[in-house]
Amino acid sequence: MAPEDWRNDTRASYDTVATSYADLVRDALTNDAYLRATLDLFAALLPPGARVADVGCGPGHITAYLHAAGVDAFGIDLSPAMVDLARTTHPALAFEVGDMTGLDLPAASLDGVIAFWSLIHIPDDLVPQVLAHFHRVLRPGGRLLLGFHVGDAHRLKTEGYGGHPMRVHVHLRPPAKVTAWLEEAGFTVEAQHLLDLAAKTPGAAVFARR
Repeated sequence: MAPEDWRNDTRASYDTVATSYADLVRDALTNDAYLRATLDLFAALLPPGARVADVGCGPGHITAYLHAAGVDAFGIDLSPAMVDLARTTHPALAFEVGDMTGLDLPAASLDGVIAFWSLIHIPDDLVPQVLAHFHRVLRPGGRLLLGFHVGDAHRLKTEGYGGHPMRVHVHLRPPAKVTAWLEEAGFTVEAQHLLDLAAKTPGAAVFARR
């Protein structure tokens, strides 16, 4: 796979499925008390009016939830179609096209960063680069929340969200591997918990501090 193929494939795939994906996740938070509690805890750890980037924001549902919790949240996504949809759905919030492997934000400009099930598409060799960007843009004491699929495998997803064609690489990772990356990037890992233990692919949330 050429170096840029995964990025181009991911962008094109989520451009294709943007509307169907938004339909799927519209009620995700309403129907999952544990996911809401995870976001509520993240918001509670932040200072009042905290500036937070939702990196890999998709249709903006997480950004909007954090905003409703009193967080000054904005969204960044690789897919222009996702960003357009987020702007239409949540016109009062800010969304922009961006790439977490080259996060174009000033150093020490944020109180928090959240990447909820977006790091799963980043190749292993680029994860340290992404975490270095997260560390760079956070102020000292800033908070990071990662959500991801748990496992120790990689698969190529060729169809999804209503049967649309896709080509995205999905990386399942053990929490210990993710926490090790975080510590190497200079973060202090403060907590982690597992989600959807009965699911075929459980999830994990890891809280860290710069």
